[in-house]
Amino acid sequence: MKKVYGTAAEALDGLLFDGMLIAAGGFGLCGIPELLIDAIREAGTKDLTVASNNAGVDDFGLGVLLQTRQVKKMMSSYVGENAEFMRQYLSGELELEFNPQGTLAERMRAGGCGIPGFYTKTGVGTVIAEGKEVKQFHGEDYILEEGIFADLSIVKAWKADDTGNLVFRKTARNFNPPAAMCGKVCIAEVEEIVPRGELDPDGIHLPGIYVHRIVQGAHEKRIEQRTTRKREEA
Repeated sequence: MKKVYGTAAEALDGLLFDGMLIAAGGFGLCGIPELLIDAIREAGTKDLTVASNNAGVDDFGLGVLLQTRQVKKMMSSYVGENAEFMRQYLSGELELEFNPQGTLAERMRAGGCGIPGFYTKTGVGTVIAEGKEVKQFHGEDYILEEGIFADLSIVKAWKADDTGNLVFRKTARNFNPPAAMCGKVCIAEVEEIVPRGELDPDGIHLPGIYVHRIVQGAHEKRIEQRTTRKREEA
């Protein structure tokens, strides 16, 4: 089975349709599938529901899909770094399904494991619990959360082999593996594709069974928030 594609657009060919649910990996600007996001923007696919920890910043990451009004709904846990995200939500232009970060990660992981729902204490007694089933375990309330089953997963990895085994680097490992697991089809963009057998089996973070297509490319290294201190005078 051929998994390696030449460009992000080629890797997305035949998979995009209006109204689809996309699970996107990354945390802030770390480990985001920027090449695939740009290719989705160029494809013009609209009315998207995107499950992702956040939406990048205004001009980078998922923020570019908000600028072009291609996203109808976000399933996220954080909106603080994207002014356009906040503006569209507060003006009623964008639907938002808030999720605690751990709940969102587990919803993705559960979907990847074929688990339709699970109970958690997180969110009990808050707006997160509104409209959700509540059940008691050992005398305490838990709310039912549903697993996420996405039409497409887009993720970013550090290394891959041609069978789709992936290695993530540092913080990029947090949301990328669960996001990759929950899609009917998963595309991984990577910094480097190595020969089969070169990756240490014990060091593989996501097995290739979850990954259907791979694309290699050059990636931009941005800093989400740069904090500096004034130079001290000698």
